[in-house]
Amino acid sequence: MIRFALRLTVAGGREAVARLVIIAAAVGLGVGLLLATLAGVNAVNTQNQRYAWLNSGTVSAGTPDHDPVWWLLRADYYDGKVIGRLDVAATGPDAPVPPGIPRLPGPGEFYASPELSALLASAPASQLGDRYPGRQIGTIGTDALPAPNSLIIVVGRTPDELAHLPGATKVTSIATTSPSDCKECVVGIRAWGLELVLSVVAAALLFPVLIFIGTATRLAAARREQRFAAMRLIGATPGQVSLVSAVESTVAAVAGTAAGFGLFFLFRDPLAAIPFTGVPFFPDDMSLSLADVLLVALGVPAGAAVAATVALRRVRISPLGVTRRVRPRPPRAYRLLPLLLGLAELLYFVDHRPRTSNGQVAAFLPGLLTVMAGLVVAGPWLTMLGARVLARRAGRPATLIAARRLADNPQASFRAISGLMLALFVTSVATIVITTIVANRGAPANGPEAGVLSRMFQPGEAGTAIPGAVSAGLRATPGVQSVTVFRENPAGRSGLAPSLVSCADLARTPAFGQCPTGAAVAERWPVQVRRKGGPPPVWPASALSLEQFQRLPIVEIAIDTDRSTAAIERARTILEVAYPGGPMPPFAPGDFESDFTKSLVGWQQLANVVILTSLPIAGCSLAVSVAGGLSERKRPFSLLRLSGVPLGVLRRVVALESAVPLLVVAVVAIGVGFLAAQLFLKAQMHYTMRPPGVAYYLTVLAGVAASLGIIASTFPLLERITGPETARNE
Repeated sequence: MIRFALRLTVAGGREAVARLVIIAAAVGLGVGLLLATLAGVNAVNTQNQRYAWLNSGTVSAGTPDHDPVWWLLRADYYDGKVIGRLDVAATGPDAPVPPGIPRLPGPGEFYASPELSALLASAPASQLGDRYPGRQIGTIGTDALPAPNSLIIVVGRTPDELAHLPGATKVTSIATTSPSDCKECVVGIRAWGLELVLSVVAAALLFPVLIFIGTATRLAAARREQRFAAMRLIGATPGQVSLVSAVESTVAAVAGTAAGFGLFFLFRDPLAAIPFTGVPFFPDDMSLSLADVLLVALGVPAGAAVAATVALRRVRISPLGVTRRVRPRPPRAYRLLPLLLGLAELLYFVDHRPRTSNGQVAAFLPGLLTVMAGLVVAGPWLTMLGARVLARRAGRPATLIAARRLADNPQASFRAISGLMLALFVTSVATIVITTIVANRGAPANGPEAGVLSRMFQPGEAGTAIPGAVSAGLRATPGVQSVTVFRENPAGRSGLAPSLVSCADLARTPAFGQCPTGAAVAERWPVQVRRKGGPPPVWPASALSLEQFQRLPIVEIAIDTDRSTAAIERARTILEVAYPGGPMPPFAPGDFESDFTKSLVGWQQLANVVILTSLPIAGCSLAVSVAGGLSERKRPFSLLRLSGVPLGVLRRVVALESAVPLLVVAVVAIGVGFLAAQLFLKAQMHYTMRPPGVAYYLTVLAGVAASLGIIASTFPLLERITGPETARNE
């Protein structure tokens, strides 16, 4: 029987082959996206594991089974790029060695990642290389690099040098715990709940694809049912008919699964290069476990077989034909319950957000998935409401026929546009989240403060005077316009009370504000206040004299430059060489924004992938569904034409049947997307939703217009299949 079913799968000629190809293509696309999602999750976990060793100085110390090594991990910056700098000093021959290097570097030696090695070779030494004295003795291996473009350097120092630097600690073992499972870790993929984002993206991609697969498998369903009736007429049992149906679907699913694996391996390298986490993946990190492969390779065909069997549950195939047991019942209002339940869960976690990433995934993912499923469940009821409104306003035959057909089977009418509904929901959520994050975090600074380089000091770290050589070197650097010194306020440490600044220095640096007329010393809050916008502030005068001010400890040195990379990096190098300690290196406003920019780029890439994938898939689902519906209804449409109904009326019927539910669910999907985005942002980031820009509305209008165009493109097919010969042959 199975061999017969295999022959029958392609025995229907061009129509059967076309149906097989369409179903296989739908399954292949879905499998490819599913594999890419699984591999992406594995890549994130692998990349996070590569960060583990960098947290050796912050996680709880292990068993002291090695000689301690002094460990100081800091961030460094160059031209908007973040450099991970690790200073180490062994206290004995059995000190632990980080991965990626054969041994600890000694004083005057360092290892650098391949990307940083190339940067050191190309950048002028005065801008970068002079920060790392000594010679490079090798490159850091890939097993210690989170990403191909990671900038990491391991610098050898003496124990005496590191013992007196703030932040240095003794390490007796190298950390191996992934940052996602470590509360003490400070380096790794932890911020913004990336696991939650990837999970939502996976669902956002797979929902439209699953709908596409379901739509494709229903293609020419009426024709297959008539063929099954003929099989019953010659003696086939219901079980044999179900077996044939399952084999047909399984063959297409197997072919599609194989194509999906091919698509995944074909596009794996380009996908790995997309910085979803802010940095790209190694291609090998986009891997699949044996469980992933078996789950997809066996689960998808098995699921297709089950779906084919279930699809016949409401159909009774007798030797004399195919009859449906009952007309589908009209959908009831209880279909709104899953949607309301999902929104209620998101609302609950506005004030009860879990603290851990895994807890956030467990909290928000079910809610978002329930909202998406709720939209699908509520869709037929919304379609029925639209049909009733259309019937009340029906003034022409086409409107009345379309309203009656929509009311008779709203499930089938909604099925055609369900993919687009989810695509609009996902597009709304993704766009609003990105827009709100940018609005709250702010765009990169472009004002006068953008070229200011600052070095903050802990109390007593910098003394009361800048060394003469350092001051002379800074002032002699091309592009440096002024050097401003801020000192500790006797009323409290910087941050709890304003720092003090000489009005003579402040006059040379307008970005920092102004002094009152006649004042010698002013009280000034940190420069970040200025970055919020507005004119330079006028700081209140201090009661201290200039002589008293100069005896106070330095808390910050700020260098105003012409914004050129050369000036900023030369000044940064001078400060780092003069003050090698401290957890915070000299920074410019753009340095702190670089991490945010990378994260934002990753989020924007994810949003673009979701939007550019879900909308075309939804369009394909619509095209297949409308074409399939026309094929199954060609006999009644042919009889209507024979009875004198003009072709234009039939076209308006088809257009209204698709356009009315399309517009109804589009409005609902966009509205629910706005609400879900607001609840997610409020709960996860404590942000208030910001309205999207013009590009979002243009995207939505383009998606709706393209859908209406797809509906119109089926009109020629309507004319070809509703001729008199169709009614006669059927």
